[in-house]
Amino acid sequence: MSTPDPKSAAVARAQFGDLGPNAAGTGGQEMNLNLILDVAVTLALEVGRARMSVRELLQLAPGAVVELDRLAGEALDVLVNGICIARGEVVVVNEKFGIRLTDIVSPTERMEHAR
Repeated sequence: MSTPDPKSAAVARAQFGDLGPNAAGTGGQEMNLNLILDVAVTLALEVGRARMSVRELLQLAPGAVVELDRLAGEALDVLVNGICIARGEVVVVNEKFGIRLTDIVSPTERMEHAR
């Protein structure tokens, strides 16, 4: 079995489509979002954060109060896979907690926090 001569092989420049923000799917058609509709993501609501040592953490008991870095009444962050996508406020609907979205984070701001 012989190997082809690399000098005689045809060479062609690779063709790539537009990768800009307005780039459509294949062939200028709209992207088919049905391909990702069943992808599971983690949704989390962040009330606030606190930093403490392991010693302080182990000393917590029922009834202990942990001070968070947010003010009472301040909006919650809505995180998808750890990235803030929106802000909102807690509501009660049919005796269950929920969140009313008050602000959607812009794509530019999302990318800044993703780094």
